[in-house]
Amino acid sequence: MRETNKPASEMSTKELASYIDYSVLKPEFTEEEIVDLTKDGVRLGCATICINPAYMDLCEPYVKGSETMLCPVTDFPFGASSTKSRVEQIENVAKYDTVKEVDIVANFGLIRSGQYDKVLEDLKACAAAAHKHGREIKVIFETDALNEEQIKKMVHVCIEAGVDFVKTSTGFLTGHESHGATPEVIALMQKEADGKVKVKGSGCIRTREHFLKLIDMGIDRMGVGYRSVPVVLGLDD
Repeated sequence: MRETNKPASEMSTKELASYIDYSVLKPEFTEEEIVDLTKDGVRLGCATICINPAYMDLCEPYVKGSETMLCPVTDFPFGASSTKSRVEQIENVAKYDTVKEVDIVANFGLIRSGQYDKVLEDLKACAAAAHKHGREIKVIFETDALNEEQIKKMVHVCIEAGVDFVKTSTGFLTGHESHGATPEVIALMQKEADGKVKVKGSGCIRTREHFLKLIDMGIDRMGVGYRSVPVVLGLDD
């Protein structure tokens, strides 16, 4: 868990922004929109800009020389590609100097099927691909599709696989109720992680109260959509 020396309500905008992975993942975004949002995340001092891998070359010039880096999100949003494909996707983006971390979606269909050995084997390969280039990797569970026991089990699978972060949601799940990074699911993941892996919350972080509460709980990072970033930072007044 991330250590803090003061309540989130007393943090500066820059301190708060350091918790944010600024989400720029909607597939309908134009290149102009992607560039504008990337510039906004850099201006605010967010930790990273989460982008789809096709836009690495487009976005890289706008983060160079800043404290903000890129976080390409691979095999998004389904996590259902072959391990070979997933590793290649990671390798393709991890080589960029502007990449801080790589996110990837776990195959949550396999998780729901109880195929944890297959999930573990896959995530070990994915982690190795990221670490080969000195990048950390975050694994998205899609927690709204899972039950409590599956979430708990997956934290331990990720620890064994050697990943760096466990993460809640894509924000693109259909056919299920959307709850995302609730305090309850974050607390569950933190307890199971026991300091062995970092925790990122994403999905449905849309209010300043929610955002500050998760910081006070010791969350390591949060994925926040572009519309919600000014809200959680208190810039929409």
